Amino acid sequence: MGEGLYQVISKAVTEGEEEEAVKRVNEALKAGLPPTEIMQRGIVAGISKAGELWKANEYFLPDVIMAADAFKAAMAILKPRLEGKEGARKGKKIVIGVVQGDVHDLGKALVIAMLTSAGFEVIDLGIDVPLQKFIDAAREQKPDIIGLGAYMTTTMLEMKGIIAELEKQGLRRKLKVMVGGVPTSQEFANQVGADAWGRDALDAMQKALKL
Repeated sequence: MGEGLYQVISKAVTEGEEEEAVKRVNEALKAGLPPTEIMQRGIVAGISKAGELWKANEYFLPDVIMAADAFKAAMAILKPRLEGKEGARKGKKIVIGVVQGDVHDLGKALVIAMLTSAGFEVIDLGIDVPLQKFIDAAREQKPDIIGLGAYMTTTMLEMKGIIAELEKQGLRRKLKVMVGGVPTSQEFANQVGADAWGRDALDAMQKALKL
């Protein structure tokens, strides 16, 4: 029963069928399947597959955006069920966003799923986020970590400016900064003064837990 439903959810997310994904997640919850399993084997499996198709040039940006939308809609239903799961780490807050000029959502969606499953409270600022919005979020939300994503070499330099501004405003010492995205590297993270670099979603989650 469960196995088939996980596959149906995964397929709906991969294919960007938002309503179908939502319907099937509700079905899985009614059937009493564990929320973490629905997330990992259904929703995350689906978005990961979309990521593979994107890397293989079989998916294009509109496909990826639809998959990310289906992913978000499905996760929204699951989120209240996941939040109580990891009481021990409750209160760890992460603000995450893709820097200005960049509209790639897929990597961020995966990272958010992993962080949520690890019990973090995630505030998603979205894509194409201006510097000031990161600064405001750091001040208002008082997160433990700020995650900056970039998927193009032309936008990754935005990260340097954001970290410098956090420093200037006296906010830097109160939080950790993680960077990630296709063109980034550990070397780049060192250059811009980040605390950690996430190679992929799983790596980002593990490093966030360490921080």
